[in-house]
Amino acid sequence: MTKWGIGGIGGSGLYEIDGLEGTEEVHVETPWGAPSDVLIKGNVGDVEFVFLPRHGKGHRLTPTTVPYRANIDALKRLGCTDVLSISACGSLQEQYAPGDFVMVDQFIDRTFAREKTFLGPGMVAHVSVDDNIC
Repeated sequence: MTKWGIGGIGGSGLYEIDGLEGTEEVHVETPWGAPSDVLIKGNVGDVEFVFLPRHGKGHRLTPTTVPYRANIDALKRLGCTDVLSISACGSLQEQYAPGDFVMVDQFIDRTFAREKTFLGPGMVAHVSVDDNIC
């Protein structure tokens, strides 16, 4: 069995992980450029964990300018097999109050003006986007 590694992508206001032990900062370059920020590699118990703030420390990147492809590629290069992404999005449903924790099982990507795939000219594939959360 392949070793399991978790990548954590922090949303707005989440710039570090309490309880992450044996940390080291890792700079990673990818074919898609640099990720949002330096990656923090450490352990949570026996599990390797790599943390990356989505918008960069100080929240300097807008949703459109976050280098999503570089972020995912950098996590994979550091051995992450799974990604846990934390987001501070709101809800239009009254039963969810500010501060409630909700785990989604489906979503629609409504970001605009950025590349949406790792594929492109010369590399075409059809990928299902239903059941995009496991």
